[in-house]
Amino acid sequence: MRPRALLVAALLGAGCGRESGGTGESIRVASLAAGDTVTSPLRLTGEARGSWYFEASFPVRLLDAGGRELAAAPAQARGDWMTEAFVPFEAVLEFVPPASGTRGTLVLEKDNPSGLPEHAGEIRLPVTFGPAASDPAPGRTMTVRAWFSNPRLAPAPDVDCAVVFPVSRSVPRGPAPARAALEALLAGPTEAERARGYATNINPGVSVRSLVIENGVASADFSEELERTGGACLVTAIRAQLERTLMQFPAVRSVRISIAGRTEDILQP
Repeated sequence: MRPRALLVAALLGAGCGRESGGTGESIRVASLAAGDTVTSPLRLTGEARGSWYFEASFPVRLLDAGGRELAAAPAQARGDWMTEAFVPFEAVLEFVPPASGTRGTLVLEKDNPSGLPEHAGEIRLPVTFGPAASDPAPGRTMTVRAWFSNPRLAPAPDVDCAVVFPVSRSVPRGPAPARAALEALLAGPTEAERARGYATNINPGVSVRSLVIENGVASADFSEELERTGGACLVTAIRAQLERTLMQFPAVRSVRISIAGRTEDILQP
């Protein structure tokens, strides 16, 4: 195993990382070096300058070789982040691994609530995926994501109704993480998330009747409560929430939605 405490400056010199926005050296990753083999759960530790955080966290994403997002989670500050000094962080990413030995990328993003490019930044670490754990411990949890609308974050909320944003959910580890993610989506945003602008377009009372993933297609059948919609923008937003939530999983390339077994004339404006 390579020595730890890998500095961003060393990454940049080796061409392994990239930092935009002119932020300079901002992150030190202690638990992972470029090219290391990773398995789920991936536990990250290190330190980042306080300017990299917003509300004591910044986003971390794990991508497969094709750039598909396998997992995302906030890196949480372990100290006072209102400083320009380095502040320790921790993050845990749970994911369904692709084929063992394939490559991927870990992305550590500067939290940028303004959305302005001059305040953006990211570091990219190449990684190799190891084999999946053969016997996950019973009772453990994993992290999935659910997508919701948020007009405060959308660059043009009145133009693109399909713009939705993920939030993380901890669910029991099991053989059906995609269904668990759907259930988390249907439960809606938490009160704290609603206060930050997150909202669902899906009617209350909707339940998952069945979910089958085969040949890259997720066929999701919902109860009739999903039918009670109105307006083209609302229908677009509902489809976006469902599709993005299911397509976070590498096995899903497309989504087929049905209501009480019907696929024709559903989710019509």
